[in-house]
Amino acid sequence: MIDPESIEALQAELINAISGDRRVLDELRADVRPLKDATKPIHPRSTTAISLVGTDGGNNRIEFDPFLVQLVRVVDSSNNEYCLEVVTPTSDRRLVTKRHFAEDGEPRTALGQMMTKLGVKALWDLSPMIPRPAERDGPVDPVSPSWVQVYRELTEWAVLLKLVTELHYGTDTVIVADGNLRSKVFKGELFVKYRELLAEAIAEHERKRRRKIYVAGVMKHSKVLQRYRLAMAIEGILRTNFPAYIEVPRDLEMKSYVWSEYARGDDEAGRLGGEANKFVGGKMFFVKFGARPHDPVWPIDIFVPQAREASTILGYMLADAIDGFPVPFYPRCLQKAHENAALVDFDMTILQDQVVKSVRSLLGEHSGRLDEMTLQTRDPSAARYG
Repeated sequence: MIDPESIEALQAELINAISGDRRVLDELRADVRPLKDATKPIHPRSTTAISLVGTDGGNNRIEFDPFLVQLVRVVDSSNNEYCLEVVTPTSDRRLVTKRHFAEDGEPRTALGQMMTKLGVKALWDLSPMIPRPAERDGPVDPVSPSWVQVYRELTEWAVLLKLVTELHYGTDTVIVADGNLRSKVFKGELFVKYRELLAEAIAEHERKRRRKIYVAGVMKHSKVLQRYRLAMAIEGILRTNFPAYIEVPRDLEMKSYVWSEYARGDDEAGRLGGEANKFVGGKMFFVKFGARPHDPVWPIDIFVPQAREASTILGYMLADAIDGFPVPFYPRCLQKAHENAALVDFDMTILQDQVVKSVRSLLGEHSGRLDEMTLQTRDPSAARYG
């Protein structure tokens, strides 16, 4: 417990430190001040909204699991399942790659289709973050578990491309992705090619079927919004009595990210004369779907070629967000996708039993050790809170 003298000393230190950084807040306020005049209202429109989402690692914790089993599952808001795979950090990446192709080399899955369109045949050629397997007769190579997260992200990008490329829609449709429309997991300029494939598929829908397909990504958190939230509140930005949005200038994004290329779009790359845009597929907007001044603000990426149609896209998303539950003014389609994808309760119990059964079959005469573990306290240190 902190004694009163220490609290007083700490308070004095905090006041001195924050007072010295007052200029930082002044600079942030100056950065966002022009945005107040750029605020635009969102007018409601009517269309279909669907979404895709992958379960994250926190939903897939398995007890008695020495193999760090993770499920890669992508489900949309209509409960259509596009991928369900079991992967571990030590899975043979050759075999994982093989899952996505038939014997004749034709793609069998959304990820296989994306790899074929991008001209690669192996996962380690798709992303530098998925390590190339060692020679079969060589020593076992140490592998970082993080490649499974990269694999999950690549699967989500593949499903997004499949939704835009292969599915037919009876009306103009907004596809709402979980997260931003940026990625650093693709190798070289493959993400540039991916964006071109996405744009071509959208154009084909409009040309052949007279349907407009829009793509947006909704983020739960953003370093840009986190950096400027207080300054925006002081300047009264997005404190309107109606749903509203503002376009976030690229220079504000660049000041917020450690890696400026994560905020550099095609126009900025050409204007600055630097390296081509390899990572950014979205234009960021701050969006408030609620009609009250203190309703939440969400960072939303809109596919760069469609950024000029932001008012239309956000108007389509408005009705879906107003009905958001349990998170208010957050797209309901995205919340439904989370509900469909989450492995909890009975689903997790079934998965848990299957993992235990699989581990038991490997243990043979030692399988009784699993039964001992069920009787042991999972976290003995928790007793200190009793």
